[in-house]
Amino acid sequence: MVEQLRRRGIVLVAASFFLACVSMIAPAQADSSRIVGLRHGLGSRIQLEVYSAAMERVVRMTLLRAADPEAPAPALYLLNGSSGGTDGNWLDRTDVAEFFADKQVNVVVLLDGAGSYFTDWRADDPILGKQRWATFLTAELPPLVDQEFRGTGANAIAGVSMAGTSVFQLALAAPGFYRAIGSYSGCVQTSDPKGQAIVQAVVTTQRGNIVNMWGPPSDPAWRAHDPYVHADKLRGTAVYVAAGTGLPGPNETFEGAGGDPVMLLYQLMFGAPIEVVAALCTRQLQERLRAANVSATFDLRPTGTHSWGYWQDDLHKSWPMFEEALT
Repeated sequence: MVEQLRRRGIVLVAASFFLACVSMIAPAQADSSRIVGLRHGLGSRIQLEVYSAAMERVVRMTLLRAADPEAPAPALYLLNGSSGGTDGNWLDRTDVAEFFADKQVNVVVLLDGAGSYFTDWRADDPILGKQRWATFLTAELPPLVDQEFRGTGANAIAGVSMAGTSVFQLALAAPGFYRAIGSYSGCVQTSDPKGQAIVQAVVTTQRGNIVNMWGPPSDPAWRAHDPYVHADKLRGTAVYVAAGTGLPGPNETFEGAGGDPVMLLYQLMFGAPIEVVAALCTRQLQERLRAANVSATFDLRPTGTHSWGYWQDDLHKSWPMFEEALT
């Protein structure tokens, strides 16, 4: 009986010690970024939920697994426009899943970030909350993707519209982290009156307040985050930039709009004038990079509106540049 009691006492002490250790470790785990949800979908699709310690919330995304999941693979991150993907995204508006099915790259499509410009905001926003996207996309998410999906540590990133600006800002926020960037129909200059008006329109459309992002328009933070101003720092990064002119093109048809008459009307009435502005911004950026002696590939299409059919083509055309940079 004495021996049994002694053994039970040892077990209780050991259990108490174990629980104490767990209670000490748990808070640290709770405060760290980590994958909290992983579900396999159709084909190579994996639905990911990642907790961001910087933003103190879970971010949703879809990962398209590399052709050979057992072999190492680089990563390509794709960002959506001002809605964060709720009104159309890479997955439901393009052939991204089919296009990358035979390619050895993990493709991560973020389904979040509406009105955020994917930057670190200086203050929490009453509507949009805590925005720390630069931290998430350069320090938190990529290491988790590499660890879980046999990453090589090589990264590229591309985005449309609002995110066509963000990819430049992310490249400048962490020099060398993204080996290649793709900007489709973006407006990179953000600190001049035209750029500030565009940024304000995008953020307020999502009910955010730009003062919480970079402060009032007179704040130096606007120039600090303007890739146009810091174009010389992009040297060494592979850059691909594309935009149309706003003139109707091959996708301004019933078939080109996916058989959706409402989408066709949107492309003609709204997508056309928006792309006119994107074209102006793109030509200004081309001149700025040329003056700074920074090499970049520009595709200035003679036609095309602000719409997904053209961005799908842009991704196809820019992929060889990404592929070379990622090897």
